Amino acid sequence: MTKTIITVAPTGAWPSKKDNPNVPMTPQEIADDVFECYKKGAAIAHLHMRDDEGKGTMSKEKFEETVALIKSKCDIVINCTTSGDLNATDETRQAHLKSIRPDMASYDCGSMNWMHNSLFINHPKFLEELGYTMQEYGVKPEIEIFDAGMVYNSLYYLKKGVLKGPLHYQFVLGAAGGTAATVENLVYLKGLIPEGSTWSALGIGKGHVPIMLAAIALGGHLRVGMEDNVLFAPKVLAESNAQFVTRAANLIKESGNEVATPDDAREILGLQKRG
Repeated sequence: MTKTIITVAPTGAWPSKKDNPNVPMTPQEIADDVFECYKKGAAIAHLHMRDDEGKGTMSKEKFEETVALIKSKCDIVINCTTSGDLNATDETRQAHLKSIRPDMASYDCGSMNWMHNSLFINHPKFLEELGYTMQEYGVKPEIEIFDAGMVYNSLYYLKKGVLKGPLHYQFVLGAAGGTAATVENLVYLKGLIPEGSTWSALGIGKGHVPIMLAAIALGGHLRVGMEDNVLFAPKVLAESNAQFVTRAANLIKESGNEVATPDDAREILGLQKRG
């Protein structure tokens, strides 16, 4: 059987309790939420942190507390963001990688207009430094792709040695300012990545379920969660992140695939074994 990885992204940097009261915010809420998702089939947790006012933060201490709580409950693969705080510096975006050494971390492979009202900056100097930091601390980059130019950036950094293959890509489709969440766009982007790469996909908004179905059919992996969608269906708020994971797991099984465990995910992605 083909094994399909489910990543849960429970929080993100932007959704608030006003958008959906079930979005986890505190380290304890996030850890409890991730554990419930783990029990339903999530193999990877993609983590963002919030400050005490609920805003996105790159606080090293928040990451350390949350990851420790998660690890006390389960062996889910830890994937930390390196973005999500508009006031973060190049240093604070990487500090938690050095102290936690998570299994994975996001590598946003280019800059873009974010939500049509701000800038999401990932300048070349930062991307080079981040790539080498990840190599030094044994953290596998999850290369976040919002448009095709970011794939080509990744190929440049692969050739230069900033990134080491085989690469793992996360196609983020439907973000305002990025590529639309259509099956045609997913097929196009998949065709650009190097042979031997692994990949996952998500669709924001109405593209959520179609992108999941297409990713399974094309041999990819899935990301779900309230970072990307606070609605479970049109005009229906998600009750929990575990609800998203359960649906993804059911679709994987109905397709004839097997839901990957954390150990499966480590093998598929070639992650370093931690002591």
